[in-house]
Amino acid sequence: MTSPVADTSLQRRTPEELEAELREALEAEGHRFTAQRAAVYGVLGTSRSHPTADEIFTSVRETLPDISLATVYKALEAFVSSGVARKLTLGEGPARYDYRTEEHEHVRCVSCGRVADVDGVDLTACLEAAGRKTDFEVVEHRLELLGHCPRCRN
Repeated sequence: MTSPVADTSLQRRTPEELEAELREALEAEGHRFTAQRAAVYGVLGTSRSHPTADEIFTSVRETLPDISLATVYKALEAFVSSGVARKLTLGEGPARYDYRTEEHEHVRCVSCGRVADVDGVDLTACLEAAGRKTDFEVVEHRLELLGHCPRCRN
């Protein structure tokens, strides 16, 4: 059975590329590269659903049945601290994880909780205006758009 979290038809990078990226980033921050971390990153790197730790755990258990949820959480925190993943705290639900670390926005369905990337939207003018109005130097931002996904609208 194929997990809904890891859709291999949507892979953006090869498993070898994912592993090399992960190994380099972990070692640069003093973390060990392990088979369990590689499996967790493989699921995260092929997912388009911004999965929770529980969803990743369920998916990884298909290939590593002895992995623990604690190991998945520790791996995810190592990824975040190494800069190869982002932890998204959206709404009141559990944290979600994103392998895309470049700045981009997200839209979340208020009915089912689905999260999707918003690409191609330039917020430069908005951020500059916010900085001017508040006299803040904006160094980072998080923008969460809320709405109803196509499935929940129908």
